[in-house]
Amino acid sequence: MAVAGTVWACAFEDDTPASIFSPEAFVSKQYTPFFYDSENWYYGKNVEVDDNNQRFNNQVIDEWDAYLKHKLNPATLNYLLLKGDRKGIDSVYNILSGTTPPPKQDSISMDIGKLDKNTLNNLFDYLRLAKDCEKFAIAEDRGWYSDPGPAPIAPDGLEEQLTTAFNSSKKPFIKQRLLFQLVRYYYFFEDTAGRKKHQVNNQAKILLLFNKYQTKFPQNLTYYRTLGYVAGYYRSMHNYALANYLYSRCYDFSYEMKIPSKFSFHPQDDADWQQTLKLAKNNEEKITLWHLLGMEYDPLRAIKEIVAIDPKSEKVTLLLSRVINAREASDNSIYYLPRHNLYQTQDSINSVENLGISIDERKVVDSIALQNNTAKPYFWNIAAGYLHYIHKDYAQAGKFYAKAKDQLPADDKLVMAQYKMLCIFLDADQLQRIDAQTEARLVEPLNWLRDVQKNGTIEGLRVGNCSYAIASVYLKQGDTLKAGCFIDTIIPYTNNKWVQKMIDLINKPNKTPFEKTMLRYYPYTINNLYYHQAIMCAYKEDIDKAIAIRSKIDTIRYDTLPANPFNIHIQDCHDCDQAAKQKQKFTSITFLKTLRNIKADLNAGKDRYRNALLLANAYYNISYYGNNRPFYGSDIFTGVEIYSQKIAEKYYLLARNYAQTNDQKAKCTFMAAKCEHNNYYSLPESDVTTPWTEKYFTELKANYSQTNYYQDVLNECGYFKDFVDGKSHAPTKNADHY
Repeated sequence: MAVAGTVWACAFEDDTPASIFSPEAFVSKQYTPFFYDSENWYYGKNVEVDDNNQRFNNQVIDEWDAYLKHKLNPATLNYLLLKGDRKGIDSVYNILSGTTPPPKQDSISMDIGKLDKNTLNNLFDYLRLAKDCEKFAIAEDRGWYSDPGPAPIAPDGLEEQLTTAFNSSKKPFIKQRLLFQLVRYYYFFEDTAGRKKHQVNNQAKILLLFNKYQTKFPQNLTYYRTLGYVAGYYRSMHNYALANYLYSRCYDFSYEMKIPSKFSFHPQDDADWQQTLKLAKNNEEKITLWHLLGMEYDPLRAIKEIVAIDPKSEKVTLLLSRVINAREASDNSIYYLPRHNLYQTQDSINSVENLGISIDERKVVDSIALQNNTAKPYFWNIAAGYLHYIHKDYAQAGKFYAKAKDQLPADDKLVMAQYKMLCIFLDADQLQRIDAQTEARLVEPLNWLRDVQKNGTIEGLRVGNCSYAIASVYLKQGDTLKAGCFIDTIIPYTNNKWVQKMIDLINKPNKTPFEKTMLRYYPYTINNLYYHQAIMCAYKEDIDKAIAIRSKIDTIRYDTLPANPFNIHIQDCHDCDQAAKQKQKFTSITFLKTLRNIKADLNAGKDRYRNALLLANAYYNISYYGNNRPFYGSDIFTGVEIYSQKIAEKYYLLARNYAQTNDQKAKCTFMAAKCEHNNYYSLPESDVTTPWTEKYFTELKANYSQTNYYQDVLNECGYFKDFVDGKSHAPTKNADHY
């Protein structure tokens, strides 16, 4: 069961959730599955077969436990009712009756001794039949991608057994459950020909049986589960009016009945919907029907109808929350409401076509809020204000929020937090300029907001972030540094001047209260910034400065490099290098110091081929293409330097100059070719001016074809083999593809 939904998306790159309106603050918990969710059928989850199979387990256990007067221990009851199959039930009964000796190793301690013989026999007689019914009534739990296979078949002979047991049963508790089993059996088995014709047969056994006995038993969970199968029969015969009415009665019975009833409720056209409405026996039943229709189709129409019947109905609050959360999910004028010409009035159809649904929403919610006669006037005023806020009508939003303020339940922590957060957002969005006085005023609300963001102390609150609004004002004022504290992507981190400004601000000894608050929104620590500076220096070959800055960091996470940065191979295999045994593990600081020593030896003329090659390998491996990407994997994006192969290429060519054998020269040439390829990969796809060349492949083929290394490259590198065979072609640009 999957549906297409609108995915919440942010207009900028930060951690702001698209929804800051929490239905949990206003709507009864029993309606939680139906809170608006743009990604799942039911709120926060998909409903799988397993959920349907286990939905009533707790209630079944509790009812049987009460009937048996708590004489069975929980493990025994759970096994008998839910875990054991027909074979297992027979085995347990045979052991208890003495027919079969108990096993030496019994995983479940069966404690049946407190039950009298008559109760024991009644229980097991029923369980045998119930387990036989499970074979066709309980769907196999499969993945969404699995073929469901043919529908299970209800066996012919089972009807007689169920009927005999039902007619002979003297215990109302068990007799009602046998009625449920029989009705379910007939739903799966009876009147196949009638189903094909989609014609209700009033003489169908399922209807005759249910109608005869429905008043003989209490209207409990078993009754409504039975009624659900009767509704299913009517639906299968295309009598949608009656089916949907019966589903609405099941929906109203209990929390557990709500999901299957809502899932099955589905009017087809306005004619059958009007028939369904006529079946309602009272206003509460009408409200339930509109409530269900509002979730399925047109919530605004349903809201108006329910409020006209009873403005204090709690069922209307769910629809209001869904309207708001759907509007958050898509502030376009057309959102999750389908273009369904059967359930929308002509006015609402025109609203969709004229992109005016959002205006209708505000009109409807405003008018109800202004009546001030609902069960939760503060909810309607907050909702009206928030809808105006979404559409930047801040004056009206403020008026409705002000009305709600005096109506708030002061002892409700979640409601109070929701109201405060919405007011903070309204205030932030209206800022035109932020001066010292405004900053002082913002300290308390921004600290409060950051506390609830970080601590999650208010359950159910969807915590938002007003950083974008504040950052926008600072940008208009030309204060990039303060803007960057709230939206860090504003800071140009490739420019060390700006990085140093952030470091200086964090290290500032006498910060103002607002600066302290502002920095709580900044996502990076002083160590993050120092590390960023250090690796930027490393990519500029300023190793001494890189070491000096890196030495300022006390601790750093995941600092050990996963592979030896000085090794290189014909084929790049990061996983292989990282899995290989390493004689020495390098951290960022030991790597930088080793790099400095190698460079010093090279400059001193020591072992120049080896040292130049080690430097080339190191700069290759700390690039995007190398085996030590974590080196630049700080929280701050390093920039294009991680893609550049210019330094590595420079040292490979230097090593070739110092090489003493042709094999060494062949190796350096091939590695320079890898750098050449990688540099080309890194070009933007829009760059059509840089030609694809194979300079180093040409040199390798022309000058070193007699070397062993050449043969190794020919065997291992498909690109080079294609080149030699005359099949060469330019690779796709854009490093993200590789």
